[in-house]
Amino acid sequence: MGSRFHVSLLVISIPILLVAAQTNQDFVALKSLKDVWDNTPPNWIGSDPCGSGWEGVRCTNFRVTAITLASMGLTGTLSGDIGSLSELRTLDLSYNTGLTGPIPASIGNLKKLTNLILVGSGFSSPIPGTIGSLQQLVILSLNSNSFSGPIPPQLGNLSNLYWLDLADNKLSGAIPVSDATTPGLDMLTKAKHFHFGKNQLSGEIPSQLFSSKMTLIHVLFENNSLSGSIPSTLGLVQTLEVLRLDRNSLTGPVPSTLNNLVNVNELFLSNNQLTGSLPNLTGMSVLNYVDMSNNTFDESDFPPWFSALQSLTTLVMENTGLQGQIPVSFFTLPQLQTLLLRNNQLTGTLDVGSSYSDQLQLIDLQNNIIVDFKQKKGFKIKLIRLAGNPICQEIEGTSPYCGLQETNSTYPTPESNCIPATCIGYQLSSPNCRCAYAYVGTLYFRAPSFSDLGNSTIYTSLTDSLMEFFHSHLLPVDSVSLSNPTRNTDNYFVLRLEVFPPAGQDAFNRTGISGIGFVLSNQTFKPPHKFGPFSFIGGPYPNFEGSTGTHKSSSTAIIIGSAVGGSVLVLLALLAGIYAFRQKRRAETADKQNNPFASWDPNKNSGDVPQLRGAKPFSFEELKKYTNNFSETNDIGTGGYGKVYRGILPNGQLVAVKRAQTGSLQGGPEFKTEIELLSRVHHKNVVSLVGFCFEHGEQMLVYEYIPNGTLKESLSGKSGIKLDWMRRLRIALGTARGLQYLHELANPPIIHRDIKSNNILLDDRLNAKVADFGLSKLLGDPEKGHVTTQVKGTMGYMDPEYYMTQQLTEKSDVYSYGVVMLELVTARQPIDKGKYIVREVRQKMDRTKVGYNLQEIIDPAILGITLGGLEKFVDLALRCVEEAGAERPTMGEVVKEIESIMQIAGLNPNADSASTSASYEGAIKGFDHPYSDESLFVYSGAFLPAKVEPQ
Repeated sequence: MGSRFHVSLLVISIPILLVAAQTNQDFVALKSLKDVWDNTPPNWIGSDPCGSGWEGVRCTNFRVTAITLASMGLTGTLSGDIGSLSELRTLDLSYNTGLTGPIPASIGNLKKLTNLILVGSGFSSPIPGTIGSLQQLVILSLNSNSFSGPIPPQLGNLSNLYWLDLADNKLSGAIPVSDATTPGLDMLTKAKHFHFGKNQLSGEIPSQLFSSKMTLIHVLFENNSLSGSIPSTLGLVQTLEVLRLDRNSLTGPVPSTLNNLVNVNELFLSNNQLTGSLPNLTGMSVLNYVDMSNNTFDESDFPPWFSALQSLTTLVMENTGLQGQIPVSFFTLPQLQTLLLRNNQLTGTLDVGSSYSDQLQLIDLQNNIIVDFKQKKGFKIKLIRLAGNPICQEIEGTSPYCGLQETNSTYPTPESNCIPATCIGYQLSSPNCRCAYAYVGTLYFRAPSFSDLGNSTIYTSLTDSLMEFFHSHLLPVDSVSLSNPTRNTDNYFVLRLEVFPPAGQDAFNRTGISGIGFVLSNQTFKPPHKFGPFSFIGGPYPNFEGSTGTHKSSSTAIIIGSAVGGSVLVLLALLAGIYAFRQKRRAETADKQNNPFASWDPNKNSGDVPQLRGAKPFSFEELKKYTNNFSETNDIGTGGYGKVYRGILPNGQLVAVKRAQTGSLQGGPEFKTEIELLSRVHHKNVVSLVGFCFEHGEQMLVYEYIPNGTLKESLSGKSGIKLDWMRRLRIALGTARGLQYLHELANPPIIHRDIKSNNILLDDRLNAKVADFGLSKLLGDPEKGHVTTQVKGTMGYMDPEYYMTQQLTEKSDVYSYGVVMLELVTARQPIDKGKYIVREVRQKMDRTKVGYNLQEIIDPAILGITLGGLEKFVDLALRCVEEAGAERPTMGEVVKEIESIMQIAGLNPNADSASTSASYEGAIKGFDHPYSDESLFVYSGAFLPAKVEPQ
């Protein structure tokens, strides 16, 4: 008996010891980083980074999953021990210019890393090829460092890469493409961004780099030493929106296939050695900005097709062999702002007509052969430059068009009806006229679609976009200021950005700065489309909130403290009589702190004390602070349980705080059930419980924040997210996998009991997560196969067999899931105007016809496209909603069938994506079948008030 006990104890202990070992491994790695870095956050003390809430460190299930330390003033090198953080998904060390040296090769051990962001720091040496082993990597931003050597061909192995930014370094050599033995960048078919500008790359642009499989939208190769011709294969990448090949040594003619790039908005080919005919851009109707200056094209008349580019804002064609006269019709282009045609052979009279664009600000025709200018009454164009033309040889000095005219665009964000404050030190006056320590940096827009920098509306649109974004992501920002707009020598639009802390604070804390820095470095913030691709370089932050000085001052404090401590020892002798009493009080207080349910009363409709695994207890005051005092702006939902608030934890993690309303009769049991269940389940398709609060008469649950709301909101169009057929299949599979986990892998199994589109949440990549476990039940006796229980659930989704027998089984969830499948096909509510979705599908379907003849009820949003696997999907849904539970498949069988359907539709099932319902509780006696015609009429809008709670 004793040996059996020891064996059992050993089996139980091994997983605990493994978790403890892994947690300690994370601490060792972070301590190694701390040892080689200066200026780490002051709260990086102790041996539990997760439990102690180290600033800039985010944990999941006690493992370090994110390090975000932008603009922390860190100095030192990146230790090779970083490779030990095996659960790390995000690493952002941007804007720490004191971080130098190489990236260690051990970075390749971070197999779960999705975001590697080292923007604007001081890293150098070659980029390690081991980064190519990070198969989950989505964003790789290494721009604005001092990296040298070639681009590692191993980066071609990053099959999930979306963003590749290597700009503004010292990289050299050729752009790598694959061969029989070596990977290359041509393999990155999911990438949208190739940003390689401002390096020393050389050789030809490989024709193999581009193909019709590519989905690139930005190709930025400007300011390198690339040679040879522009590959004709570039025309195969019809998703392109921005193309910058300027400031290289490219030769030969521009390929005619360039005309295929009908989605390009900005085209830069200037400052090369291109020859042949001026490229004909007919058909590229969405072009905004065109610059082909300083090439050696054949002489040609001003092309008439320029006048057909109705979206054109800027045409820059210096020294391109243009001749003849500019047609009057060209100036009628409605969005034209700038025409810069210096150093050509344009002749005749400059005539802009009377219907020229009201946005036109600059015409620069210096050093041409213009002999006259027709100036009409009411002329409003700010700048016309004609110096170096025959017209100015006679009237020089008498016409403003013939002199040197300079324009200096200035813009400061205006104050909000207040007088600017006079600030001291490094403090700045905000648009709200408050002195504070602003977070200051520079925005570099690499290919904007506009050229009029004097137009204040572009700045107000950017300001509004920034503020809306910061507030929606709960970042502590009071206001932003934009200033010093310029075009630099790289033809980037450059702006100074100042971000101010909220009212009542004169400085940001470290969490605020790292949060703001991360959303800018990670490209989470998207400016209005006209600004194009951008990068942000943050400056050092001068004074964090609560800063207490340097390490030297801390050392001094220790010395002083030691001296004072010696004196205090004398006083301790006088306190001996009080000590015992205070120890008793401390023990009582500690017991309450360590047991968040010390005040849980089983006699007050709450059940026994919950048994939890890993959920963190929060105090009421903490959650009040994290949700901005439960403000209305943080209110993101309301249900029968209470309200849900968006909040942000000190480590920057966004959470959803579910707060029970006062007087909720079912709040206690549902609260207990949900924290017990969610603290024990861990699956990517089940929402994660972060913690809870049970004090001051409050019951609150803290979940991970799921940004894209519910499936119901997306299907109804409320969220603005468009779900195509492929996304709907992925959502169906994710939900099925979550339920399979609950039914087959959780111990004991869990029956959700309230599966519906309102309880399926969509994360930032539109992955489905099963949520809301308030009605869930444990299947305590698997051999029995059911739980006899009072009926609860949502009409329209509820299993009729469970409704009539009170016997709850896993097949009850299967029925509800089948209804959700039909919702995915039709986007209709389960019960709508007395019609039940299951009956409607069964009555209208005809298996002898294409699409089962369901076009009338299929969601119009997905009609008109090929719905691969639709018939099998509907068949499976109808099997799930069979009247008898025994005839329904298990969720494991459902998962396998949906995976098969996805393969028919051409999808990889193992790749990640990117009317009021009501709960019903009542006695069974006296009720008919829940979906009889009579019941449908009743439950479609006339529920019994005593039995129904809105969700």
